[in-house]
Amino acid sequence: MTTTAANPAISIAFWPDCTPRLLSRGVEDGASYLAGGGYRELTDAEEFLAEVKRSGLLGRGGAAFPLAVKLASVRESAARRGLEAVAIANGEEGEPASVKDRWLLRNRPHLVLDGLRLAAATVGATRGYVYVSDPAAARGVEAALNEIGPETLGGLAVSVFTVGPGYVAGEETAAIRAINGGPAKPTDKPPRPYQKGVAQRPTLVSNVETLANLPYLARNGAAAFRSVGTASSPGTFLATVSGGGQPPVLYELPHGTVLADLLGAHGVPLDRVRGVLMGGYFAGLLNRDVLEVTLDHDTLRAGGSGLGCGAISVLTDDCPVAVAASVLAYFGRENAGQCGSCFNGTAAMAAVAEALRDGVATTEDVERLQRWAGVLPGRGACGTLDGATNMAASFLTQFPELVATHLAGTCDTCRGGAFHAERPYAIEEVPV
Repeated sequence: MTTTAANPAISIAFWPDCTPRLLSRGVEDGASYLAGGGYRELTDAEEFLAEVKRSGLLGRGGAAFPLAVKLASVRESAARRGLEAVAIANGEEGEPASVKDRWLLRNRPHLVLDGLRLAAATVGATRGYVYVSDPAAARGVEAALNEIGPETLGGLAVSVFTVGPGYVAGEETAAIRAINGGPAKPTDKPPRPYQKGVAQRPTLVSNVETLANLPYLARNGAAAFRSVGTASSPGTFLATVSGGGQPPVLYELPHGTVLADLLGAHGVPLDRVRGVLMGGYFAGLLNRDVLEVTLDHDTLRAGGSGLGCGAISVLTDDCPVAVAASVLAYFGRENAGQCGSCFNGTAAMAAVAEALRDGVATTEDVERLQRWAGVLPGRGACGTLDGATNMAASFLTQFPELVATHLAGTCDTCRGGAFHAERPYAIEEVPV
């Protein structure tokens, strides 16, 4: 493993025997990217769509939705309605424990723009947006656009659209609502973006890392793309690893990497691992049994969790119950305030978790929390409430002994000063 400073905020690491497809040293410029084979003309959009389908490329934003299905839906909707589509590269990385999209936009903006170009050509879009909240990412993309002409992008007109940061701001309907002139908050579905999005046109909203895989696929084909990873989770992915007493590092890993191998390479003593906050805040907490798990969608899903955006936060000295309380409090603050079930549900779950952390909760409180975790999923316009219920359910089921210890008020870790954080395991960046 070799490590290099990607920017003043975070280091990147290359995994042994895995040729990087997304990470690179230094900041790319337009001339070098073109000289390396970037921005190749797409001669057959339909065949490229078929190649994306053969590749099995899954979305890297959190839901792991097949990109080919999303592309086909937008393409068919635009053709059926006789409209030109819109394509959005979603880089509003609202997940505090993740830095991958911002890194790509700051350091490899041409790779992202090339991926946006390919996706736009596939769905028949002539208008594109790079949607961000990070000022440094916005500057990086603007500088990249100034290095190339519209002909390089195949006639695609691209704008950078900047919003204020927020957990819900990166949800796909929030992006569309913001570009259409409203607040960056989710809307009810249907209609879904592929049906009516920006200016009521069929709209593709795809995560920055997902799009950044398309140039490799266009050059090398589906078989090469699938040469690493697993059958159901092909390719590489970017993992933001934090916690465990180590500085955060951004890794590019093949799907199927054993978590214990990753944490060992990261310098975390495995015997000190108490648990892991998986997939950012959304996929919940897992106990130390997760060390032997492979990092792929099917395996983690079977264990009741998920890879999500690839953010992995390691708990060593912190109490998992206290970490869960901080995450639930974050959801209580960051929800959009639009859905009563989410607004009230996140606040109620956070209150119980904080009481449990502080040793003042009752058995009845915990039973209520367990019930809410079972009945509230799916009731909000976006995934915030689902993330909160995942967190509540996971810490109750993964750490029952610690829950009992907190009910008795005898947690040694928390008696020494409970974990409190506004943004647990957030990657605090140095301005660039």
